[in-house]
Amino acid sequence: MKNELTQAYVTRITQANRSELVVIIYEIILTHLNDAQEAYHKEEQMVYKNELEQAQKFLLELMSGLDFAYEISKNLMSIYLFVNKTLLEAKSSYDSEVVERVIKILESLKQSFVEVGKSDNSQVLMQNTQKVYAGLTYGKNSLNEMTIEPGEESRGFFA
Repeated sequence: MKNELTQAYVTRITQANRSELVVIIYEIILTHLNDAQEAYHKEEQMVYKNELEQAQKFLLELMSGLDFAYEISKNLMSIYLFVNKTLLEAKSSYDSEVVERVIKILESLKQSFVEVGKSDNSQVLMQNTQKVYAGLTYGKNSLNEMTIEPGEESRGFFA
């Protein structure tokens, strides 16, 4: 995963509620799986395996966050266990088609959580973080985003 994309995920995580956080984790997993597919086509076997391992780590995070007081959590755990087993198979067999099947499953689940997230009005999980205000600053051949935390006068430059 590229550094810029990692920074974008970090920013989104700091501003996310519970449903948005699950969607972000799905997106991170899918990014790693797509990077694994790219590595497979470039015949970079070590990168392929590393990307699958990273996807498994985030899948484990989804598993550990399940609340088994709800029946849906048991169903999700079954799916996650299947996906994890399939990723292990893809890693050992070096099979891109298996990864493609996992991507389809996770895309479908992600869409479900996107729909759930539309009705989730819960608080942002990380309360003590900077608020992100998208300010447009122009650099040579680029558009830069800057963050400003309200009420903190010591930030920035003094003229």
